[in-house]
Amino acid sequence: MKKYALFLYTLLLFVVSCSPKEESIPVKIAKTYGFDRLDEVATIRYTWNVRRDSATVLVRDWTWNLEKGEVHYKGPDTTARYELANKSPQIEAVDQKFINDKYWLLFPFQLAWDKGYEAEIVENASSPIHGENTTKVIIRYNDTDGYTPGDAYDLYVDADYLIKEWVFRRGDGPEGRAFTWENVRDFDGIKIAQDHKLENGETIIWFTDVAVERK
Repeated sequence: MKKYALFLYTLLLFVVSCSPKEESIPVKIAKTYGFDRLDEVATIRYTWNVRRDSATVLVRDWTWNLEKGEVHYKGPDTTARYELANKSPQIEAVDQKFINDKYWLLFPFQLAWDKGYEAEIVENASSPIHGENTTKVIIRYNDTDGYTPGDAYDLYVDADYLIKEWVFRRGDGPEGRAFTWENVRDFDGIKIAQDHKLENGETIIWFTDVAVERK
């Protein structure tokens, strides 16, 4: 009898260990935007635009070669080319811009790439701009990694794990600015939101000349 009970216990442990684990919501968001297709991508090109005021728009052009790990930058201040794995101190200012702009373009994929964060899930949360019923995913980064450690992002996602709005909170502070995530374009399986608007409907950050080149 004891041997039979031990056999059943061992069998139960085997079944539990072999059962597929439920994917986290951040991973589901990443996969919704095409994370599983990124190994097919050689290069991503895009122009990051931000409206400083009614008359001033800052423009930065990027080419990111994922195969070689190279970044090409062209902006109003300078041009640069560097390897992500071998960044010199002189390139740090450019790399900070690259990280910032890449987070706006590809944040869903950062949820799979990044390890230094914790996620908190709040069901049935009202999105701050449109008041939609969403799932709020609070992403809190640790206070040691990155150029601005300790930041937090409040993502408001729909039932299909698409980001509808987000709030960036520097240093996990209590206040932040809400932006929409819209004009989502599908680049053969890679989804990218190209426009980010404020509550008043003004487009503050947007992407143009986006291109995803396959291997």
